[in-house]
Amino acid sequence: MVTPGHYFTRIARALGRIGDRRLGPLGFATAQLPVLSALRDGERKSQTELARWAKVEQPTMAQLLTRMERDGLVQREPDPADRRSSLISLTESARAKLPAGREILRQGNVDAMRGLSDAEVETLIGLLKRVLANVEAMEG
Repeated sequence: MVTPGHYFTRIARALGRIGDRRLGPLGFATAQLPVLSALRDGERKSQTELARWAKVEQPTMAQLLTRMERDGLVQREPDPADRRSSLISLTESARAKLPAGREILRQGNVDAMRGLSDAEVETLIGLLKRVLANVEAMEG
């Protein structure tokens, strides 16, 4: 295949597998990255906000948060503004592991860009940003 979409899909899947393997010892998975990122600075967000942030459906986010809570990565507390809702935050344990997780991801980017010059990486990022803008516009 010579279409960009084919390569985007293969790269995304491979990076997901590699990320899961590298993050596994910390108890993290690549699917959790949007939640970890959204809550990294001690933030507390509702499940709805997290689903919107991660651009996933509510049931998908609910399942992810249930697993993360089971694994001791997030905690829920009642939302004082809405008794039907709860706010999710990272546990101390998860926050303590975030710097190591960030380093793993940083190194993954270095490894993926091996053989490319700084200028080529900059060009690639610029092109990918334009493609992303096009794709997001297609979503509506």
